[in-house]
Amino acid sequence: MANTSSNSQRTECDVVLIGAGIMSATLGVLLKELEPGLTIEIFERLDVAAAESSDAWNNAGTGHSAFCELNYTPEHEDGSIDISKAIKIAESFEISKQFWAYLTQQKNFQLPETFITPIPHMSFVWGAENVQYLRKRYEALQANALFKGMQYSEDHDQLAQWMPLTMQGRERSQDVAATRMELGTDVNFGALTRNMFGMLQEMPGVSMNFNHEVKDLKKQDDGTWRVKVKNRDTGDKRKIRAKFVFIGAGGGSLRLLEKSDIPEGRGFGGFPVSGQWLKCTNPAVIEQHQAKVYGKASVGSPPMSVPHLDTRVINGQRALLFGPYAGFSTKFLKEGSYFDLIKTIQHDNIIPMLAAGIDNIPLTKYLINQVRQSPEDRLAALKEFYPEARMEDWELEIAGQRVQVIKKDKEHVGVLEFGTEVVSAADGSIAALLGASPGASTAVSIMLTLLQRCYPDKMKTENWKTRLKQMIPSYGQPLANSPVLLRETRAYTNEVLGLNSVTTVL
Repeated sequence: MANTSSNSQRTECDVVLIGAGIMSATLGVLLKELEPGLTIEIFERLDVAAAESSDAWNNAGTGHSAFCELNYTPEHEDGSIDISKAIKIAESFEISKQFWAYLTQQKNFQLPETFITPIPHMSFVWGAENVQYLRKRYEALQANALFKGMQYSEDHDQLAQWMPLTMQGRERSQDVAATRMELGTDVNFGALTRNMFGMLQEMPGVSMNFNHEVKDLKKQDDGTWRVKVKNRDTGDKRKIRAKFVFIGAGGGSLRLLEKSDIPEGRGFGGFPVSGQWLKCTNPAVIEQHQAKVYGKASVGSPPMSVPHLDTRVINGQRALLFGPYAGFSTKFLKEGSYFDLIKTIQHDNIIPMLAAGIDNIPLTKYLINQVRQSPEDRLAALKEFYPEARMEDWELEIAGQRVQVIKKDKEHVGVLEFGTEVVSAADGSIAALLGASPGASTAVSIMLTLLQRCYPDKMKTENWKTRLKQMIPSYGQPLANSPVLLRETRAYTNEVLGLNSVTTVL
């Protein structure tokens, strides 16, 4: 994907998007669909779109819909299961699917099989206490239409049909349980992002600028932003004035947010967490597994480290991954600098960062232990999901870098957040996205929230409301409480995105 050249030296524009990941792509397409006359400049420091967190090998590609992720359904002290976060995430993914279906049906967009594939989502646990938890979780989720169709079993023979690798060689005396949702998906967010940018590049008024790094940004007296950009190939520098700036640079967003010096951005810190996968190299093993199987995270581990044995479909090829194994690096980007963490420490966030560090000593110990793991340690973790796994069938693959948000709240000096955070100026002229999972899967909902904050008057107009309803038929209506609308919406997205049958794809 090369630079566009016709508008590459524009000095003024309506919108600057920093970072060529899934968030900037989603926001860019939404804005051009809502307001076709907008001029947009996109700046990416690497030479290709979606090379960091959005790349297929740098994230789980689960299409997070809370079907299988147990960290989205915590158990309270009284034994009850809280499904509120699961409902929110599942609903958000339905909104994303509607938007992708619209692009597939109405726009010059590549076929859906290039970026989304039906793959069953499963949760798997062992041990009597965990089995009891999963049973209660299943019962709680059944109360909501978003999770209708979920299956539950504690029967070894049934589970062997659902996930042969996971049950082969397992003691029949072991207490086990699993849930299964046929409606699950695998999403290649890298391909999806590049598809959207390809579409954007064909639109008038849009310029893509690769190998361009935003070095500084400053608010002007007239309310616009002056953005300083450096061409990493030539060293040339330019300034561009924009009415609105979105900082969607993944791990690089925090430093740029600090440079903006908006009051709303003060006090935020970042905690980097790196990851690795074991990638299966034996085609015969890969063919035996046809699901995303998620387990429970270890005590003190971050949510992004929930272990899972995943079927992936990347560039038309089946793959099998296990992990992720967490690690620590001071880089905020996979292609970043080891000084990234130090550069973000300022007088207004050092105390929250120290406080969050003290409160998360178990997490620090966990990450240290993960870094010290030997190949035999990693194989032992894999064998909990695949008892007959052999070392020679797997190789280590480096995953993406994530930066978890550290911020102040009413009860804590500093707290570590495992999610996404939209930070915007009071006047709506600039916004930044911080954090990690389940970001990509819920990108459309996140960007709709951003539009509400930054374009409140436009969002109230009939023109924008009508356009949003065309792109997202359920817009403004809670799917969780509307079983009929949910059924109609899923029928539409399943048909357009080719998600009606798992068996025909696998």
